[in-house]
Amino acid sequence: MPNSNSLKQKTMKGLFWSFMDLLAKGGMQIIIQVILARILLPEHFGLIGMVIVFIALSNLLVDSGFSRALIRDENTTQEDYSTVFYFNLFVSLLVYVLLFLCAESISLFFGEPQLILIIRVLSFVIIINSLAIIQRIKLVKNIDFKTITLTSVVAVIISGIITITMAVLGFGVWSLVVNMVSMQVIQTVLLWYYNKWIPSLVFSSNSLKKFFGFGSKLLVSDLIDTLYNNLFYIIIGRVYTKTQLGYYTNAVKFRDFAALSISNTVERVAYPVLSSIQNDEDRLKAAFKKVIKTSAFINFPLMVGLATIATPLFSIVLGEKWLPAVIYFQLLCIAGMLYPTHITNLSILQVKGRSDLFLLMEVIKKVNLTVLIILSLYLKLGIIGLISATLLNTFISLFVNTYFSGKEISYSTKEQIKDLFPTFALSIVMGIIVFTVGSLLPFNHYMNLTIQIILGVSFYMIICKLMKNEELKTVYSILIGLLLKVKLTLNKGVSIEADALVDERSTENKRQKVG
Repeated sequence: MPNSNSLKQKTMKGLFWSFMDLLAKGGMQIIIQVILARILLPEHFGLIGMVIVFIALSNLLVDSGFSRALIRDENTTQEDYSTVFYFNLFVSLLVYVLLFLCAESISLFFGEPQLILIIRVLSFVIIINSLAIIQRIKLVKNIDFKTITLTSVVAVIISGIITITMAVLGFGVWSLVVNMVSMQVIQTVLLWYYNKWIPSLVFSSNSLKKFFGFGSKLLVSDLIDTLYNNLFYIIIGRVYTKTQLGYYTNAVKFRDFAALSISNTVERVAYPVLSSIQNDEDRLKAAFKKVIKTSAFINFPLMVGLATIATPLFSIVLGEKWLPAVIYFQLLCIAGMLYPTHITNLSILQVKGRSDLFLLMEVIKKVNLTVLIILSLYLKLGIIGLISATLLNTFISLFVNTYFSGKEISYSTKEQIKDLFPTFALSIVMGIIVFTVGSLLPFNHYMNLTIQIILGVSFYMIICKLMKNEELKTVYSILIGLLLKVKLTLNKGVSIEADALVDERSTENKRQKVG
């Protein structure tokens, strides 16, 4: 078991590079997406939205739940890695052939002939991704997010340049297809170049069985979760127009840039760190509690804030043609408030090896969502009704997730809600004030947006300061550490000595506060 200082250094290093990934990769993706949204039409994004679910499900089948099983395992051998690598590659080839053959049927289902070739080309991503799974797993296990971040950023920049060029030249939806394929190709090549891991010519059925019990349940759970998360693409694409699907697709994408960036950062760092202390109940509970409170402190006001400024934001950034997507975006942001909380609770079950409970929870939540979706379709509530069903299910799921995970670490639903409620309430109050002021301001979108952002941030920070909020202190401490690491990285590069200096600076800050 890692000692406290070593774990702290690894965690800070992981947070640093995940934060850099959020700023660099996420920032570049937003810029590229904004440029594409201004050049392309909503229907182009709608066509991609029709095939997203098939690519997402295929990637899960290829992984088969083995990634998290390998990350959790403390004694993984070269034989284990090699076996899983060949298994992933074999499954990816089978899935590609299946999608190739089914492309025409999928096209007929949506009534879009263009989808046949789009699916057959885009499906190459599945094979390419299978080649990078083990490379990424080894980096995550070592909490080496520096390499992951660097490869991601380079891939985003190069593929973005290619995509924008194609969009300007009039390639339409094919610029989006090439973006997805080229990004995965570049990142996979870079991961192989930097990681230097090579599979051995060995395949062990024992290794496969070793991880199958844990991974298979996660696979079924992930398939259910991904299918339902992407189900609206299928429903909207089949029942409504591709233009409406385009509005929904980009509303989801821009919400996810914020919500999932934070959620994925939390999960990427928290899961391997929590796994490393899985046998120390007290440390595990304390670390878990700190993670969900800190992530909520950041994500709650961010999601509420984005919902309140959506109209001027979309008008300025994307243009007037995307304003019909505002209401979708607002509802999706409210639903995204709890994403980091959900992910961290689910991570605890994986850390504890309770993939059986993980699967049971997904079944319960999806049955509930199915009822809500059927109800919204029966009442003909439209796309707004479908998204509202997701919003309601997100809050219901909080009770399901916290109940099962809470039993594993003696941190009940009541305790979690009690810890999260002050931040939730403050964020809602902040959102009401910002939205009300924005609706009364007589200025243009640029001025309104500026005033709303300043007002929202100032109000939230001042109230947190007055309440002596512990998460504010935690975030401040993390930011100080991150800024120091940025400075050290620019001057000397990331090193063990840099980690020691970060830890020393954080300790000194705490001494000053105590004094």
